[in-house]
Amino acid sequence: MSSIEETVRALVQARRSGRTVPAVTPPDTEAAYAVQERVARELGWFGDAPARCWKSGGPSRSQPLTHAPLPPEGVWTSGHDARAWPFHWRGIEAEIALRLGCDVTPEQSQQLDQAAAAALVDALCVSIEVVDSRWTEAREASALARLADLASHGALVLGEWQPFVPRDWAVQACRVQIGAAEHRFVGTHSLADPAFVLPDWLRHATRGGRALPAGSVVTTGTWCGLLFANAGEAVHVAFDGIGHADVQL
Repeated sequence: MSSIEETVRALVQARRSGRTVPAVTPPDTEAAYAVQERVARELGWFGDAPARCWKSGGPSRSQPLTHAPLPPEGVWTSGHDARAWPFHWRGIEAEIALRLGCDVTPEQSQQLDQAAAAALVDALCVSIEVVDSRWTEAREASALARLADLASHGALVLGEWQPFVPRDWAVQACRVQIGAAEHRFVGTHSLADPAFVLPDWLRHATRGGRALPAGSVVTTGTWCGLLFANAGEAVHVAFDGIGHADVQL
């Protein structure tokens, strides 16, 4: 295991150079989150404000959720042309993003159950998480190294916002088109409900002692596993009854 300082130096070097570096593994989960915060400060992503966009999720409800704040320059609206963006690889996850309709204080976040957290959301949209890595080992890097690297975040594409209303997620259909290849999924969210991440995410995002402002966004985990796109391919993700998101890679 390596120190927080070593991991921060490696990730900052990778981001500033535009090149991957050998993976460095922080000592534990809290150290990985400390690396996220330190890299954000080093690169000036958020200034004195809290991060406004996040990713959260996990492989199942029985395993710990993970969270990462997202650099604002890599959060785009649907239709974005990302051909000039310096991706190392292009993993594709079809997701649903949720938006807070009000501020959430640290004290409030500690009291939230699932229903109370969902009541704070005013809108949802289709999102595309583009997965990437600053580590040369990419998916073969350790889980802690990947978490320190913003949980392998590359970019986030947001579709048109729709009112947040209860849905039967077990029958929700999703279609992912990458180039000429099309993939279909029904009820395949790993947590069964995108809103499952909300209480844990809100506690994590406010643990520094500041409120998370209205309009903050969290994308909530993949419906399609991890698919892959090539440079130059267009990606289209659609959820029946919700909307779509598109990006040109």
